[in-house]
Amino acid sequence: MEILGASLRICVDDLETAVPFYERLAGGTALRFERGGVQVAAVGCFLLMSGPASELDLLRKVAATIAVEDVDEAHRLLTDLGARIIAGPVPTPVGRNLLAAHPDGTLYEYVDRRPPA
Repeated sequence: MEILGASLRICVDDLETAVPFYERLAGGTALRFERGGVQVAAVGCFLLMSGPASELDLLRKVAATIAVEDVDEAHRLLTDLGARIIAGPVPTPVGRNLLAAHPDGTLYEYVDRRPPA
């Protein structure tokens, strides 16, 4: 499994205020979408999230979002290495993801940009 990159997950109170700062910082335009009542803006290596406190409390427990070529391959390797798959793979607005707890207990989201089969 090749790791293509990682995103820093940032929970913000006001996405509309935060996005222009991160767009200027990263030198790009945010890709926006909504998932489960949470508004998301991806810009550069930053993943900004804003929404209900109950949702953000859960999202804060995930250390990072890791981009991979294929979530199914990540699922197989993570399982072989002793990680516990919490959720997924499931479709997202831009591909698929899964949530895994590594053997040390740290939670990570793995994402790809492949449409669901």
